[in-house]
Amino acid sequence: MTPGSVSPREAKKLIEQGAVLIDIRDRAEYLREHIPNARSVPFADIAAGKTVEGAEQRPIIFHCQAGMRTTQNADALIKAASPTSVLLMAGGINAWKSDSLPTIEDKKQPLPIMRQVQIVAGTLVLIGVALGYTIDSKLFMLSGFVGAGLLFAGISGWCGMASLLSKMPWNRLRK
Repeated sequence: MTPGSVSPREAKKLIEQGAVLIDIRDRAEYLREHIPNARSVPFADIAAGKTVEGAEQRPIIFHCQAGMRTTQNADALIKAASPTSVLLMAGGINAWKSDSLPTIEDKKQPLPIMRQVQIVAGTLVLIGVALGYTIDSKLFMLSGFVGAGLLFAGISGWCGMASLLSKMPWNRLRK
């Protein structure tokens, strides 16, 4: 069964009428920025068997960052909300913001880990290329090493750089 899709404006109207908005992004993403009155239920919890409760037969609207996670995991979201009707917000919080709808933002919270990985990996690749051209061609290996790490992360689902970054002091969640 495929859930219906709603635009952010339609979702806002439904929320005003009592629908429940569930943010399935990671807790750190939610704490950094979220839609007012959205409940945080990370998809990892749903995948582990957590059900979404407290809707009392009101429609449940799920959203993520850009709509990909909700679309890809629609069956699990329907199961977690059963028997309540489920809708997916098209475009996620990005579309919500594009429609100039309000969010609650806390810039004191760290950037999501995967954005940190992208920043660090991109910086290391640029440094490796610059040093490879200017100092010694062997320094190109830094870029190759980073690329190999990203390839391994994509294939295995485990990212060593993300694991390391998650232990950094700035990534301790502030409530």
